[in-house]
This record gives sequence, C-alpha cells and structure tokens, in this order.
Amino acid sequence: MALIRKRRLTEQQQRRIKKQQTERQIERDDSQDLEGLIVQHYGRQLEVQVLSLPTEHPIAPTPKPDEPIPFWRPIELGDVWRCHTRTNLDLLVTGDRVKWQADPNTGLGIITAVHERSSLLTRPDRYHKVKPVAANVSLIVIVFAPLPEPAPMLIDRYLVACAHAGIPALLVLNKQDLLKPQDPILDLLDEYKALGYESLICQSNSDLSELAKRLDGETVVFVGQSGVGKSSLINTVVPNAAQKTNVISENSALGQHTTTSTRLISFGENGALIDSPGIREFGLWHLPVESIKDGFPELEPYFGRCQFRNCTHINAKNCALEHGVTEGNILQRRLDSYLRLTEEIQTAQQKV
Repeated sequence: MALIRKRRLTEQQQRRIKKQQTERQIERDDSQDLEGLIVQHYGRQLEVQVLSLPTEHPIAPTPKPDEPIPFWRPIELGDVWRCHTRTNLDLLVTGDRVKWQADPNTGLGIITAVHERSSLLTRPDRYHKVKPVAANVSLIVIVFAPLPEPAPMLIDRYLVACAHAGIPALLVLNKQDLLKPQDPILDLLDEYKALGYESLICQSNSDLSELAKRLDGETVVFVGQSGVGKSSLINTVVPNAAQKTNVISENSALGQHTTTSTRLISFGENGALIDSPGIREFGLWHLPVESIKDGFPELEPYFGRCQFRNCTHINAKNCALEHGVTEGNILQRRLDSYLRLTEEIQTAQQKV
C-alpha cells in the first residue's frame, strides 16, 4: 500500500489560507445566524442547542388540499438540532459557543462560525495526537472513590492538566458508604486539601445538595477512573440526564467504560455538566516539560535552589527538593510523582 504523505505548507501558504478563510467569513451572509451551544459530537455532525431565535421566524409552507403536508420544523429555544459545519472552521468540540443557521425544511442546520474559547481541555489519544475534549470549561471535577482503589498518580496527572489549561479543580471523594474508620483514602484527601485544592466527600445516591450548589453556574467536566461513579453523580444531580451506569467488575475490580461520547447536559440557571468518556490514564506527553511544575505548587519554592543546575533530584548532593522532603514540606510520594511524569514526557517526546 502506498504511503501518502501530507504536504507541508510554508508559512506564506499558511498565511494565505488563513487570510482566505477570514475573507470568506466576512463575505458570508450572517443575517440568518443564530446563537448555539454544541452539546454532543457525532463525527462530522454535531448537536447544537438553540440559544437565540431569528428576528423573523420562517413561515411554514401551506399545502394545497390535494397535497401532502410537507416536513417543517419550527425553531424553538432549548431545542437541539443536528448540524453540519463549514469546511473552513477548525475542529469543534462539546461546549463550543457557535453561530449557526437552521433549515426548517430539512430539520438540519449548518455551523457558520465559532466564538472565542475561554478554555480548551485536551488530551493525547492512542495515536499520540492531541485531541480536544471540551471547550469553555470553568471547573474540572476529579472523582475518585475507595473502589476501585484510587490511583494518586492519575489524580496528579489530572491536576497537571487542570493547571496547564488554567481550569480550577474540585476533588470529589465519592462512595462515602464504602469508607472505613481511619481509611487511608481520607489521608490522601487531606494531603491534597493541605496543598490548597478544593474538595468534597459525597455519596452518589444520597444528598448531593452541596455538590449541586457548587456546580451551579459553572461549565463542568467530570474526570476520573472508570467505575468511580461519575455518571451516577450526574444522574443524581441532574435526574433527567439519563446517563448509563455500569457495575464494577467483581473479577477485575476495575470500572467498565460506559460513556461513549462527550455530552453536555444543562444544569441549574446558567450551568452545564460535561460527561466525557472514562479513561484509566491521562497522557501528558504533548505538554511542555516545564508545565509539569504547575501541577505541583508545593515544589515551586525549591526549584532553582539545588547545588547543581542539572540536579536529578534523586539521591543528589544538596538537592533542595529532597531537603524539602526531609523538612516535611514535600511529600515523597508527590516528588516521586513529579519525577515520574517528567521522565515520562521526556521519553515520549524523544520517540515522537
């Protein structure tokens, strides 16, 4: 099979293409544009929620007595329309605010423009390409539970991703009924609270009023190991979400993936929940190595204070970070996590 290589464009060609796209945007007729919100992605098609109405509503055709009633879909606030997107637009994701045009004769729409994003959450896929997950997220809820057994390394990955995207994090310890007296997971939660991270303890099928109050007015994405109860939490906070849930495999004690596509669910007055596919690992290889530091704020005062500039921070002479561990200001677990993530990114980027 022949290998087709993608033609590499020069900077001049890229500027020309961008200029042409901008000109097409200016020249297009935007008099019929409506405001919309992408609530789900289906390959080349997207579902867009209606956020505004046309100045003049299209009039439904009146059939003659001997003609069948033609298809007609009225445009109503809150309705969800299946839409295509113009070819000159970049890849759109759930949470994007867009301009679009409706065709009541077919019940379909076309996205014509996208508003500037306040944030974009991304992660690398299995093919080592950066994949956008959700746009305009204002809070990331990191869910973990006594079962499946929590993975602190994964939580640290999420915190690095949050810091890199500039999105605040909320740690939620779910399945409170499974907690045991002096459960080690409570110590883990206290460690993160001591670092300044916001946290809550809750139970999926119990009173979640405190969580609901915290989420109202936010655009939230839930992340965490499969099986920790993300979908169950959403079902309880937003009863009409009808998210599918699954049962922990008794054989493997690992969660089974239940969510297949990123979906936005309206919540409260101005908030929304975004449920994304469960993942057991959150790769960070696409991030600059220096950005790993942002997920470890307790290490910041010690960077640059080691005796040697190329200090490995592993049994090194006069290492400031190791001194921080000895002084009790840095957890050995967190330092090990930082070093492992840094090494992981450096190794992965060398292979790409």
